[in-house]
Amino acid sequence: MAGIPLYFVDLQDDLDDFGFEDYGPDCESMRITAFLDIPGQDNLTPLARLEKYAFSDNIFNRQIIARGLLDVLRDFSSNEEDFLTVMEIVVRLSEDTEPTVRTELIEQIPQITIFLQESRPHFPRAFSEYLMPILVRYLTDPNNQVRKVSQEALLILLEQDLIDQSDLENKVCPILLDLSAPENDDEYKVEAVNIICKMISMLGKQTVEQMLLPRFCDLCSDSKLFQVRKVCAANFGDVCNAVGQEATEKFLIPKFLELCSDSAWGMRKVCAECFMSVSYTTSSEVRRTKLSPLFITLISDPCRWVRQTAFQSLGPFISTFANPSSAGLYVKEDGTLSIRSPADDANHFYSRISNDKMNTTLTSDMSCNASSNCKVQKCPVECTGETRTIVSLEATSSHCKKAHGSHVTDEPRPTDLFNSFLYWRSPLPDISEELELLPVEQSNADSKRELKAVSVCNTYMASSDIQMVIQSLQGHLDDPDVQAQVQVLSAALRAAELDSDSQDEMPSTQDDSTSPQEEYCPECPAEPLSLSQSTDVVPQPLLDQYLSMTDPVRAQTVDTEITKHCAYSLPGVALTLGRQNWHCLKDTYETLAADVQWKVRRTLAFSIHELAVILGDQLTAADLVPIFNAFLKDLDEVRIGVLKHLYDFLKLLHSDMRREYLYQLQEFLTTENIRNWRFRYELAEQLILILELYNPKDVYDYLRIIALTLCSDKISEVRWISFKLVVAILHKLYSNGENQLGINFINELILQFRHSPKWVGRQAFAFICQAVVQEECIPADQFASHLLPNLLSLASDPVPNVRVLLAKALKQTLLEKAYFTSLGNPYLDAVEKTVLTMQLDRDQDVRFFSSTEPKRHITSSPTEQSVD
Repeated sequence: MAGIPLYFVDLQDDLDDFGFEDYGPDCESMRITAFLDIPGQDNLTPLARLEKYAFSDNIFNRQIIARGLLDVLRDFSSNEEDFLTVMEIVVRLSEDTEPTVRTELIEQIPQITIFLQESRPHFPRAFSEYLMPILVRYLTDPNNQVRKVSQEALLILLEQDLIDQSDLENKVCPILLDLSAPENDDEYKVEAVNIICKMISMLGKQTVEQMLLPRFCDLCSDSKLFQVRKVCAANFGDVCNAVGQEATEKFLIPKFLELCSDSAWGMRKVCAECFMSVSYTTSSEVRRTKLSPLFITLISDPCRWVRQTAFQSLGPFISTFANPSSAGLYVKEDGTLSIRSPADDANHFYSRISNDKMNTTLTSDMSCNASSNCKVQKCPVECTGETRTIVSLEATSSHCKKAHGSHVTDEPRPTDLFNSFLYWRSPLPDISEELELLPVEQSNADSKRELKAVSVCNTYMASSDIQMVIQSLQGHLDDPDVQAQVQVLSAALRAAELDSDSQDEMPSTQDDSTSPQEEYCPECPAEPLSLSQSTDVVPQPLLDQYLSMTDPVRAQTVDTEITKHCAYSLPGVALTLGRQNWHCLKDTYETLAADVQWKVRRTLAFSIHELAVILGDQLTAADLVPIFNAFLKDLDEVRIGVLKHLYDFLKLLHSDMRREYLYQLQEFLTTENIRNWRFRYELAEQLILILELYNPKDVYDYLRIIALTLCSDKISEVRWISFKLVVAILHKLYSNGENQLGINFINELILQFRHSPKWVGRQAFAFICQAVVQEECIPADQFASHLLPNLLSLASDPVPNVRVLLAKALKQTLLEKAYFTSLGNPYLDAVEKTVLTMQLDRDQDVRFFSSTEPKRHITSSPTEQSVD
């Protein structure tokens, strides 16, 4: 008897009568409160029976009522009076002395709330008047489990926006403020600060600033509990993002400075982890003057764990200084980054200098938003499990577009897109009036010298006129951005002077666009490649620390995988510095590319195509192509990185350099482990994309051979994707008028597959023919002349699997095309005879697929997939 559950006392008889013999506490698959409908000997109504069991002396009876409250409310929602009676029972049940009953009840609150939302027209205030007080009261429940479940229920309701703003401000926030008060119990305080931090990101900005922000700041300075400060630090970035830049700089940054100087190393470590998200919310001035020196102290922390975390966050923090325009990039309408040519910048020089303040501010805001996602995000370039992925430029630009979508249009907007002279400055002085007064003279200087001297304008101004503009900016030289603008105008001034009557003072062979102290980037001629310029973008101490991550000493004193973290964040740092400052990173990149750890090289291999977008074609050809070539001959773990984005990299190269890789593509067929079939599968996928980069003759001479090799692979998955490659090649040849090459390729397919001694080859031929018809990649008459007769001959193939695929190709694809079903078509009779023959086939599957059953389109590979 000791093993009999308590619920047998007065409920089991009712359950047995209703067929609930196997019902127990773990039963979840049936309507829990169905027993309320059982006609019993008590002559009670269902509502009275509910009340009886809800306040029974048996604990399980009360538990089962709490667990089935949603079903109860549904049953009684048709009658308002009964519904309100049930709600009153719920309130009384919530005061049950048994914690398990209260836990069961609070677990149902989110589902009940959703039901009440759906029934809102009938019971508009039911949640606020009945359930909200229960939820708030349970946040202070003496039982730990009840409080924990209540907190989870509250967060669910907040995430789904099921709590009215008035309830949040008048009921939830006050109780959380009471629980987090300094005099309250420590356990309650830690729980409350957890909820407050999670709530902040879900509430409106005004509510947070008025009610929760002051308390959050107080909790950050809680000297009693390390756990409270640690929770605040861990959520600091989310809080900054919720309250915005102004409140962050006024209230939160001082607290963040305190937390970063906390005596507990664990606290400083958490601050280092969230540094990037805090930096994202601040202005460039605060980022440069306050956060940058603060980060240097963390990176020099006496605790190794703090230094380790700080170095891991260094690249992401540097990337918050980013402005894609400094890399010669702009956001296209589809949200991806694209390259802006120097000529485009030249055509709009004057309009960009004379931007109004609103446009300047817009550029600044866009750069700040772009910088947040330019961090090395744990997302999106597909990689194997042990390696994190690389900074995603598409994610960066998509975030830019989302944040400022109203400013991105189909029309070119040179005045409010990206500006290579604007970083994160305050609005520059308006010099449009001075520019309007300046006469412009068309110089007869050599066009090459003109572009090198100053690529941002198509004409030269007289020396005296340029000096006037420079003088108008002298009062603002404390702004590093104005200094950059003065540098550009100074370059133009020197060019104008050299083209004057005193031109003969310099040798005619000397390049007059640079001084001995300055070298100009070939893609950004107006941007001098001086190391001091990089400090205008990123504080020099931060850049120095980042460059030191390849020092072998760092691996001993900080982290053995520090070079991997350096490689992981390098694209973000490169985007921040811009292509004009690539020389600052070039040596570091080459050191990482030669690192003895293959995981470091693998990380670079997965991101080299992104870096190529940042640097542009000239720097890519000079500095990245040699490293790319080395990766092609590296371990398979590294080669897969370049292979997965082979198309993305090759399309950025000039056609002559791109053509050199035609000879190397075949090397991808060889792997260290022949079982690594996914390598060959990826190659086939990339080749389908790469077809557009080469002319039909090159495709036929080089890619055709690789495709035929892959079509004979031992792994079916590789073969099926390769068949699609074959179809794409045929489309490439015929769409470019190379019919003879297409016919030659078709003859090879017939020889290799139709007449293959292996049935899988003949089945492959049927699939290729079906795909050719379905994709309409060649003219129908060409298909009928060269492929159809060989296809129909498979009807006599001895292997049923071949005939099954033939039946599918004819019934589901070929006979759906108007060309083959039109009257007078000379091939229609042969096709119909073949179908009739197959309908009498000895194999039932062949008969089925060749019958007049409804046509079913195939979307996956046929029966061969299950054969290997």
